[in-house]
Amino acid sequence: MTDEAKGAEGAQEQGAGFALQRIFLKDLSFESPRAPQIFQSQWKPQVHMDLNTGNSKVGDDLYEVVLTITLTAKQDDEVALLVEIKQAGIFAIQGLEGPRLAHALGAFCPNILFPYARETIDSVVGKGSLPPFMLAPVNFDAIFAEAMKRKQNEAGEEATH
Repeated sequence: MTDEAKGAEGAQEQGAGFALQRIFLKDLSFESPRAPQIFQSQWKPQVHMDLNTGNSKVGDDLYEVVLTITLTAKQDDEVALLVEIKQAGIFAIQGLEGPRLAHALGAFCPNILFPYARETIDSVVGKGSLPPFMLAPVNFDAIFAEAMKRKQNEAGEEATH
């Protein structure tokens, strides 16, 4: 039996359940403040991407998870492109509590949402007549682990003051 099958079997034994209910686009903003002048220069932007996740309980065992990505591209120190997307999903999660629930909401769910957000960004940037951004995959598990470590460090610092 594979480790994945053992993990799934263990989750079923403990009554844990996870089901994607819906994926939807909650908000989308596209700005190209330097158009049409931007089309006359060679496209070599400096790109900055901000990621943020949030979640809220929307019903019994139902959670909305929102992945927010803000993509800023500067050309010659001026904003050439700004895209903000809020890709959301409704997830039914049963039998998980505490750290396991936090991990599911903070890492697993955003990992499911990211490809949808990436495709929408590529599409909207292309409609703006600019080369699409092929955003690299994101390791949400590592981001979540870092956030938890930072939270523990902050709690430890507050306890010593």
